[in-house]
Amino acid sequence: MSEPVMDSAGTGRPAAASAEADSPVVDRSEVDRSEVDRSATGQANANPLEADQPAAPPPNLDRSSAARPAYWREASLALAGRDPVMAGLVEAFGHGGLVQKGDPFATLARAIVSQQISVKAADAIWARFETLLGGVAAAPLAAADFEALRGVGLSRPKIAYLQDLAVRALDGRFDPGHWHRLDDAAVTAELVAVKGIGRWTAEMFLIFHLQRPDVLPVDDIGVQKAMAQLYFDGQRPNAAAMHALADRLWRPWRSVATWYLWRSLDPVAVAY
Repeated sequence: MSEPVMDSAGTGRPAAASAEADSPVVDRSEVDRSEVDRSATGQANANPLEADQPAAPPPNLDRSSAARPAYWREASLALAGRDPVMAGLVEAFGHGGLVQKGDPFATLARAIVSQQISVKAADAIWARFETLLGGVAAAPLAAADFEALRGVGLSRPKIAYLQDLAVRALDGRFDPGHWHRLDDAAVTAELVAVKGIGRWTAEMFLIFHLQRPDVLPVDDIGVQKAMAQLYFDGQRPNAAAMHALADRLWRPWRSVATWYLWRSLDPVAVAY
């Protein structure tokens, strides 16, 4: 499924396929470290960490947050220790982190609602959607009146996708109970087989619900924009350049790096 460009500022929206083709391609997998040694806050990095030195915890990296994944602190320190740009982002936003909503059905429904629209519009539609259903669950969604769903701001295709997902959940074809045992590729394959779920939506599910630590959504407009601003002199990189930089600086914590890239554009975190 094509998941076109959003007008959000980097909080988890897919970019159109044409956007990459229309942008200058910069393939700088070996980024000069002098160019990336700047923080997202516009200030000099106060504590650049060399890779061969023990990483001191940034002051804002909260030790006690129970809502974040267990790996969050380790990942943030590792990213800050090898990438000066990430060090600045961890300094600025290390008090936050990924938050799991806990319900896989609602996570996917929220991702479908959010496709192709801004974060602000998605939030407004989702609020009306929840109110209409009395809480997002498969049974009330499957039984919901089409015109009532149109009334909350959903497009006809999205209604079809959401109600198909609801029917699958009710008849057992949507069964996320075993997904924690599968690798990322296998989960993605099962998700994209569902009507209306493309690769970006599957990646959001991997990052937010399964909290997989090493997912890089290269089609996400926010990730593209942040990487362009922070690493590629304002030019949007192609997928190969994004992967090359991320593999060198961020593995095995690319999901965590993605979250910090989103925060560089919008300090208010989005949860699915």
